[in-house]
Amino acid sequence: MKRRNFLQHSLCALGAAGASATLGGLNRIAAATSPTAMQSDYKALVCVFLYGGNDGDNTLIPRSQSDYNAYATTRRILAVPRDQLLPITPTATDGRDWGFHPSWPGMQTLFAQKKLAVVANTGILLAPTSRDQFLRESVPLPPQLFSHADQQAHWHTSWSDQIPKTGWGGRLADIVNAQNPNAQVSMSISLAGSNLFEVGSQVFPYMISPEGVISLWYYNETWGNPETIVTKTMLDAQYANLFEKTYSETFKRAIENEKKISGILQSAPALTTQFPAENNLADQLKMVAKLISVRAALGVRRQIFFCDMQGYDTHGEQPTTHATLLRELSQAMKVFYDATVELGVANNVTTFTQSDFGRTYKTNGKGSDHGWGNHQFVMGGAVKGGAIYGTVPVHQINGPNDTSDGRWIPTIASDEYAATLALWFGVAASELPSVLPNINRFNRINLGFMA
Repeated sequence: MKRRNFLQHSLCALGAAGASATLGGLNRIAAATSPTAMQSDYKALVCVFLYGGNDGDNTLIPRSQSDYNAYATTRRILAVPRDQLLPITPTATDGRDWGFHPSWPGMQTLFAQKKLAVVANTGILLAPTSRDQFLRESVPLPPQLFSHADQQAHWHTSWSDQIPKTGWGGRLADIVNAQNPNAQVSMSISLAGSNLFEVGSQVFPYMISPEGVISLWYYNETWGNPETIVTKTMLDAQYANLFEKTYSETFKRAIENEKKISGILQSAPALTTQFPAENNLADQLKMVAKLISVRAALGVRRQIFFCDMQGYDTHGEQPTTHATLLRELSQAMKVFYDATVELGVANNVTTFTQSDFGRTYKTNGKGSDHGWGNHQFVMGGAVKGGAIYGTVPVHQINGPNDTSDGRWIPTIASDEYAATLALWFGVAASELPSVLPNINRFNRINLGFMA
């Protein structure tokens, strides 16, 4: 990790740890939870954010000859050879035949095992929107469509027409955190640095690296370096000023938490599941598996994790770049699922993707531009997999789903996607507006892909 990023993440981790510790102290007023209950009543959500905008149209590809011919004619240089596609057999279909990208054998296996579901043409919406409504602007539209930063923020927050300070994962954690009365660490843990998705009003993410707990590089109680001496002096001082006192106490708790969590992680059982090398997402998910394995020691029955992959903004050299990204994603997701099986929590852990947006169906020559609707993927033992939920767009430029250039208008709102996950996680239907303030604008709160 670069030194600057390390420092940034360290400070965020320490701050979150301090806040979490304060909340943990308050929560301990609740009744204690036994280790047995911890093991049996456990759920985790794992968000994998694909930054840049994954090309969903080259992830799920039509195999029927006529549909494939239309696909290849429009996508041109981007078209994946038909004989290389990995066939899938959805339990429900619209009559079209589908295949995964050839870099996805692991995901093909999970789909066949009914542990992976496709949620088709999902995206940021303020209201259900047709092509005619879009062209006439007769319904409210998300601001700054096709902008990376804005669409990423909207996916993180599910509050598209506001400037929120919290994410939907954080608001979800606020509601269910009472189920972690003896938590030793925040129930929200990020393996990918700071993120808005996990920020709540009461629960804040704890940052950890794939290698382990992030600590202050300059501080060690056994060292005699000037930085340690100054820090110890600051921590040992007595403060009358409330701000100074709070800062000092938070700093102390953070250091204590670092020691505590490092010790807990050292007790994690060795996994026989082999994670691939040279795969950053796999490294993140390996640490997630490790944290899940010590959930009883951490005192948590509910956890939310955030992981990410960079590089999906494929304006150029897309065929090779996208194939590499999908290969790493497939490898990491499959091996992580296998690890949850080994740990006996496959039915308790649900992993799901988010991404800025899709890509244009038309090529710009060597890649594709920013789109809108996109396919997302949900994995786990509780997933009703082997199916495509929703409707795959009609792959026709200026067709019924197109704004222009193959920018598909979503037919499933990101709010509906998130609501389905939140319900599985234990939020009551009546509580959904607290997590997803715009959910009442849509007709569905449960898309049916979770058991």
